[in-house]
Amino acid sequence: MKPKVVAVVPARLNSSRFAGKVIFPHRGKPLLSYLLKEIARSKRIGRVVVATDSREVRRALEDAEVEVLMTSSRHRTGSDRAAEAVSKIGGDIILNIQADNFGLKTAVLDRIIDKLIQNRRIEFATIARRIESDAELSDPNVVKVVTGRDGRALWFSRFPLPYLQKTSRGRRVGQFPFYHHIGVYFFRRAALMRFAAWKRTPMEKAESLEQLRILENGHDLTVFKTSMKSVSVDTPRDLKKIDKLYR
Repeated sequence: MKPKVVAVVPARLNSSRFAGKVIFPHRGKPLLSYLLKEIARSKRIGRVVVATDSREVRRALEDAEVEVLMTSSRHRTGSDRAAEAVSKIGGDIILNIQADNFGLKTAVLDRIIDKLIQNRRIEFATIARRIESDAELSDPNVVKVVTGRDGRALWFSRFPLPYLQKTSRGRRVGQFPFYHHIGVYFFRRAALMRFAAWKRTPMEKAESLEQLRILENGHDLTVFKTSMKSVSVDTPRDLKKIDKLYR
């Protein structure tokens, strides 16, 4: 029997850097609706759910023909909110897709879902792409990840990783392959429920990066590398970036 694949998009209204961004009207549509339309193209994802604690978000998405599930206001991370949603609707392989992650290619998501179907030892997974500019490398909104030779994450940080002790003149990104973490997480259901049962960890709080909870609890997080570029909308200035995606 094929596993049930569910994509959960956690949607908070009170973003600290761009309040109300998930329902910000961009070209007459809530910003989140563009991402939901992309996810709907997947050949592997059987159900897409927006998980929110905001009735305003639910009202804004009424015309978007998407399932919205009300969840607790106590959640501090998207994966915790996704876990509550999955406890209500079920699922075998769960994707937590950050609500401000635009330009995703569902063919990439589908290939990783296939990897989880083929290899049941993978409990936690995510995506990363090569960083192309020094500006991106120094941007704290661009989360960096380093991996071992086996593809498992060693660490994530908002600080450039690794630190280059010896550098030559010119671009740092030309002297080492730095990687940008893309905000999509893949879980097996049992793994997601374990994640939600763990307390928030010291490094997770320090960096405000939920994926560090997995590493701090001694579990493997597989990182699939891709050339796929996505655009994160963190501030109102970033809206001009997605105009290039949706002409």
